[in-house]
Amino acid sequence: MVKISRRESRKEAIILLYQSDLMKKDIKSLIQTKAILEGNIDSFTRQLAIGTFDNKAEIDKIIEGVVKNWTLDRIAIIDRNILRVAIYEMFHMDDIPLKVSVDEAIEIAKEMGQKDDTPKFVNGILGKVYTDISSKK
Repeated sequence: MVKISRRESRKEAIILLYQSDLMKKDIKSLIQTKAILEGNIDSFTRQLAIGTFDNKAEIDKIIEGVVKNWTLDRIAIIDRNILRVAIYEMFHMDDIPLKVSVDEAIEIAKEMGQKDDTPKFVNGILGKVYTDISSKK
């Protein structure tokens, strides 16, 4: 198995989650199909994709609590999944500094975001989540 960077793992997880949303499929079946077609999936990709998928309801409540007067379905699917992965990391992966999760999401939003203002949008939402988490520590 080829070792890929954590950023590439994040992007792969976001794509898998995007496909799951679009096709209404379980993430584990998508991972299994991808592994059959392309070979082994990086363990960090697998952890992010499954962890985010399994905690989607909790993560979506966090997003909805930050984006006032918006519903999740108004956020582009890819943008929504960039946010989900970052928030999963922030709440469930203690070995990753909060700022790294935010910065990585912003950089990925620059590459994969649906609109030109996606990085700014992602930064605004994750900045609020970061502030909330930091104030509770």
